[in-house]
Amino acid sequence: MTENTILTTGKVWLVGAGPGDPDLLTLKAARLIGSADAIVYDHLVGEGVRALFPASARQVYVGKKAAKHTLKQEEINQLLVDLARQGLAVVRLKGGDPFIFGRGGEELEVLHAAGIAFEVVPGVTAAAGCAAYAGFPLTHRDHAQSVTFVTGHLKDHSIDLDWPALARPGQTVVFYMGVGGAPEICRQMIAHGLPASTPAAIIRRGTLPDQQTLLSTLDQLPQRIVEAGIKPPALIVVGSVVGLHDTLSWFESR
Repeated sequence: MTENTILTTGKVWLVGAGPGDPDLLTLKAARLIGSADAIVYDHLVGEGVRALFPASARQVYVGKKAAKHTLKQEEINQLLVDLARQGLAVVRLKGGDPFIFGRGGEELEVLHAAGIAFEVVPGVTAAAGCAAYAGFPLTHRDHAQSVTFVTGHLKDHSIDLDWPALARPGQTVVFYMGVGGAPEICRQMIAHGLPASTPAAIIRRGTLPDQQTLLSTLDQLPQRIVEAGIKPPALIVVGSVVGLHDTLSWFESR
């Protein structure tokens, strides 16, 4: 690498790869990827971003799919420590932003305990990137005065969330990892006060050429997901900003 990489104990750069479109990489992310000694990357790192990996770099895939993990999280943590201790400049590459549902904090805690130097390079998180490409402004003075990002899949595999807070009007709620829990998510949002007719959508493969945006309402979304055969990864967006899709959609209508 070109910046501060002559380190006897190595170093790890925790880098956000963005939601898929390689043009959404930050300049720093692209520079670090292009000069890495080793790249440890996740399932959500898109093909276009992977094309930037230098042939000289050691490339280690540690992707996680539903119920199918290449390595356990503890093994990934140790892998980063081991590579850095070999004196390598390591890019730990995660889809979206590494500090938003990316387990980046957990990995850095392990590096800190092991005395490994690290830096963080933020990325465009999936909610911001996918919503922008779908024509959903996450906030809008006439529709949403706040936005909430929430996981639809907790560590204990439950969906035990603060439903009263999530069902408040005047906000946009984006559920990461919520495809499997869509029936419960929609049921709880309605049960805690949102009208069944509240606009809702799911975005699959957002920012990529085959992006799929499915528009619906809270009460109809689970069935629409089944009918369309949508599988993870995908984002669920709830709120009246979804209704702006027909006016503001630009990517899929090009």
